[in-house]
Amino acid sequence: MAVTRKLARLSPGQLAACRSSVEELDKLCEFEMLPSSDYLDLDWAPAPLIRVFELAQVSPPIVVALRRGLDGDGEINPAYRDRQDTVWGHPVAALEPDIVADVARLLGQVEPEVVLAALPEDAAAAALSIEMREFDGHPRPYLHRHFAALRDFYAYAAQLRLAVALWWD
Repeated sequence: MAVTRKLARLSPGQLAACRSSVEELDKLCEFEMLPSSDYLDLDWAPAPLIRVFELAQVSPPIVVALRRGLDGDGEINPAYRDRQDTVWGHPVAALEPDIVADVARLLGQVEPEVVLAALPEDAAAAALSIEMREFDGHPRPYLHRHFAALRDFYAYAAQLRLAVALWWD
């Protein structure tokens, strides 16, 4: 099974419950705590998105916001690492609502087409330029779809003053 990046929008109260209870965090990571519309699967897009932002020389504060929006800040509950079937090297992290709002604001300033124009036109050269060596086709549509989903996910979370949890699954 492939390991992909997952995100979830949750209330500050739900985040607090996950911080204090491994069982609650497990419900979150097992897609049982929230409606499916509050989860986002970014597949393997995080690292290539960061690479294309750097290739396009996007302003450093926006690149920092992208990284933060893909990695989170602190670990939610270190005891969760001892849970069976967790991805040990990639703890479940979170962003508090104020940080979510900052990430949403900065990512909202990005025009995906402008950033993705930094990729070479040739599909193989484009994939190689962002270290997606085994990608079939041009990575531009794949990255556009995932960045747009990420930007919309954060905008909605910010609007509702939600936190975001992030993990690899």
